[in-house]
Amino acid sequence: MLLSLVLHTYSMRYLLPSVVLLGTAPTYVLAWGVWRLLSAFLPARFYQALDDRLYCVYQSMVLFFFENYTGVQILLYGDLPKNKENIIYLANHQSTVDWIVADILAIRQNALGHVRYVLKEGLKWLPLYGCYFAQHGGIYVKRSAKFNEKEMRNKLQSYVDAGTPMYLVIFPEGTRYNPEQTKVLSASQAFAAQRAGPMTVLSNGTFCNNGKDDGGQRRESPTMTEFLCKECPKIHIHIDRIDKKDVPEEQEHMRRWLHERFEIKDKMLIEFYESPDPERRKRFPGKSVNSKLSIKKTLPSMLILSGLTAGMLMTDAGRKLYVNTWIYGTLLGCLWVTIKA
Repeated sequence: MLLSLVLHTYSMRYLLPSVVLLGTAPTYVLAWGVWRLLSAFLPARFYQALDDRLYCVYQSMVLFFFENYTGVQILLYGDLPKNKENIIYLANHQSTVDWIVADILAIRQNALGHVRYVLKEGLKWLPLYGCYFAQHGGIYVKRSAKFNEKEMRNKLQSYVDAGTPMYLVIFPEGTRYNPEQTKVLSASQAFAAQRAGPMTVLSNGTFCNNGKDDGGQRRESPTMTEFLCKECPKIHIHIDRIDKKDVPEEQEHMRRWLHERFEIKDKMLIEFYESPDPERRKRFPGKSVNSKLSIKKTLPSMLILSGLTAGMLMTDAGRKLYVNTWIYGTLLGCLWVTIKA
């Protein structure tokens, strides 16, 4: 009986965030849809400005749960830009919460609304959000020989021409590291040996320290459930900020430069996990800064979206609108991405 109660309480730790994050989706998409219609005859910069603000509101609510609710300690190393600027953000991809790390850094630059992702194509079928991510400036790509470089270049150039603020997030590794997928690892290593090429401009290495003694051995990074269940008390983030003038423009030189950046990242992670010196293990080089996110930046967004959703569900008309948004919003979104994205 007691064990059952403990397990039930444990599961509730991530049930509440999941219910709120998913439950407010129709409310958010409705608000965005209304603005999309109203701004149809306005200059694109007006739509983009408010869309970025709406996105900031939703992602602030996400960070309320992933930072304030969990109480995770964020340790920053390296050179984090202090002001808004256009950024290409490239990071290693070890867990399902890596996209949260981009938000964690962006909100500290007051650039959360400018975050846009290069996403694997399968995510465009997400209910409601698959279509929205493309509307917000996300770019869907195929992770295979069918990758259309020209199409991606054209989309990026259109954002540059429009003066769209960009905090562009890319995970060059393409998928999460899993030591059990030996065939995938072998194919990836063969491809890397042949082509030699990931990327980096604002490069980022991350590691979640669960506080357990693992004997210096690598462990799988946490899942989203483990994160929300507060099993990840510390996140170490190393940032290397690189000016674009220091990035080679010639393709072959850039490819080598990018490959070298990831070699540096891999060496840092090996040192982090496996250093024989206990003083250097489970930390990155240099001084760390304990960066605490003020609840004033996140709680209002959570209260606003939750309150609007609760108000909608309190009436018959509101509940009908809510359900129809899930159903027809998803269907129309899938139709749109089939044609456009």
